[in-house]
Amino acid sequence: MAKILGVIGGGQLGLMLTEAANQMSEYISHVIVLDPTPNCPASKAGAKQIIADFKDEDAILELAEKSDIITYEIESGNSDVLKKLEDKSVINPSPETLKIIQDKLEQKKFLLKNKIPIAEFMEVNNLDELKKIIINFGLPVLLKVRKDAYDGRGNYKISSTDEISKAYSSFNNKPLMVEKFIDFKMEVSVIASRNTNGEISTYPVVENIHEENILRMTIAPARVSDVVRNKAESIAHKTMEVLKGAGVFGIEMFVTSDDEILINEIAPRVHNSGHHTLQSSKTSQFEQHLRAILGLELGSTELTHHTVMCNILGPDNFHGKYKPITIDSDDAFLKMYGKEISKPKRKLGHFNVVDINNSKNTEKLIERVNEIKNSISFQN
Repeated sequence: MAKILGVIGGGQLGLMLTEAANQMSEYISHVIVLDPTPNCPASKAGAKQIIADFKDEDAILELAEKSDIITYEIESGNSDVLKKLEDKSVINPSPETLKIIQDKLEQKKFLLKNKIPIAEFMEVNNLDELKKIIINFGLPVLLKVRKDAYDGRGNYKISSTDEISKAYSSFNNKPLMVEKFIDFKMEVSVIASRNTNGEISTYPVVENIHEENILRMTIAPARVSDVVRNKAESIAHKTMEVLKGAGVFGIEMFVTSDDEILINEIAPRVHNSGHHTLQSSKTSQFEQHLRAILGLELGSTELTHHTVMCNILGPDNFHGKYKPITIDSDDAFLKMYGKEISKPKRKLGHFNVVDINNSKNTEKLIERVNEIKNSISFQN
């Protein structure tokens, strides 16, 4: 019998999960999302919506009562409430895993305990403690808010002693941690999945290019050696073995100057760097996530075409409603998220440029992406 899927979060990831669910009507009858924004993107794909904050206990209980299985597309859900519901609701990935990942310090401790490579880190309780840690670590370091931060928000790179007090006070007494700064040569990620039967699968490692701490472009596959590729995918596989629960995880990593791999952060959900799979792979990350939490056999992660994904972000000099954006090209696939208002740096959509001729010329794909990106304009 087809199940009712409940999703905490109804943004662009919820939208694409809903669209994937619509193609799996044999297994999922309909989707309900919990999201504070009326007429959220997922609702435009047919999801029913509970309008409330992601952490609202009553709203989460209502979602549980109306759903057969619960998942999430954002880490902001109330993991304590979800933990209480585990006895009577199927929730994946597990609330325990969500709770670990929500706190960056606990996430790092968990990875360290399981011998998964990461940068050196320490908890910060006060300014004097931070100064002592910096003497030990050296500069630069990254000061990070432990909870409720994404897209680089909540990070402060301290490059000189003059910045220490300013950096510490900028976070208004929020719980903090500090990491040694990694002078990496590339940021990569692996989209990994595990189903409820314990089957684990990983997509090929991809290369990520950020601008102002926001993902701008993902190159699939990454321009790395076989040694680096195998290391990254092996670390992702090990990470999935120790995390609890089923679903798709986005595992972000650094490639160091000597080709070592360090995990930066983990997202217990479908991930921006996996959007390329909508066109590049036999199974999209969104279908894979649903297959995983439903206990179905995982789909093929084979890359059928080299693909480059580019996020469409709201420009700094534009705020408000904008005319529809279109791309007329056989090799480019546009996905807008239904957000009517543009704000600076807001993720409004993405497009995938696909190597339809199988030339495997990554540089030409990137040139094509930049050509399309530069042609996009925002108008009232």
